[in-house]
Amino acid sequence: MKIVIPGGTGQIGGVLNRALTAAGHEVVIISRNSNVRWDGRTLGPWASEIDGADVVINLAGRSVSCRYTAENLQQMMRSRVDSARIVGEAIAKADDPPAVWLQMSTATIYEHRFDAPNDEATGIIGGKEQDVPGYWAYSVEIAKRWEAELNEADTPNTRKVALRAAIVMSPDRGGAFDYLSWLTRLGLGGPIAGGRQYVSWLHDEDLVRAIALLIREPISGAVNLAAPNPLPQKDFMRDLRKAWRVPIGLPATRWMAEIGAFAIRSDTELLLKSRRVVSNRLKEAGFEFHFPNWAEAAQNLAERRR
Repeated sequence: MKIVIPGGTGQIGGVLNRALTAAGHEVVIISRNSNVRWDGRTLGPWASEIDGADVVINLAGRSVSCRYTAENLQQMMRSRVDSARIVGEAIAKADDPPAVWLQMSTATIYEHRFDAPNDEATGIIGGKEQDVPGYWAYSVEIAKRWEAELNEADTPNTRKVALRAAIVMSPDRGGAFDYLSWLTRLGLGGPIAGGRQYVSWLHDEDLVRAIALLIREPISGAVNLAAPNPLPQKDFMRDLRKAWRVPIGLPATRWMAEIGAFAIRSDTELLLKSRRVVSNRLKEAGFEFHFPNWAEAAQNLAERRR
């Protein structure tokens, strides 16, 4: 197949590009820095790559690994909404539109909660939680607007899927696993603010396999991309310490996390929001995770990184 990946120069794009190319597909990356360039806002020569393609996987959007200032939040919103809109326009104008459009979204769309997991049918869309910073609601609004562009696009001959992805874990440098492993090896991989908040995650191998299933099977709408066993952050970090054979992990209070996030130009929402997400739609489609449990996934990732 010919698979076009707008915004495919990041970690997830790299994982998919390697795997899909190895499987024999033609992969075309569209970005500001690839051979096929765009600005993420307007139609241009890049749109010819979508005409005649079999699949489009749109990953475009400003990185969330930054300080959540008003300006950065607005850039996150614009980059996601604009790119989804223009990809939809390119598909709508194509003489031979792709059969499938997989649009990146995020598990952050769900409510900050501890009591039960959010699945696609019964999950609670967030934004009105109590006792959390007000700007967390903006992250939810970004996700809702992102998906709205997908849903509203006039592409009747293209099946559309919103990928509500949890944190993808791969051994590549610069990703979440790399960053968390660095903290762990420094002895800082302990619970944050008590560690009750849930972490949802997905092993890179299962990401590739889930994408292959969604390309192959007639599934539309929102699909959670998350391993079936999210776990509290304190347990998540304990298993990561075991994978790296680090005996201790110093805990951090909320204010310590704020200082640390400021120092590395990131935001505590990424650490403190309880993302308890599972995927019933993948389960119903017969998908079996190779890495359903974090302890085994962390061990595999650490071994590959070594």
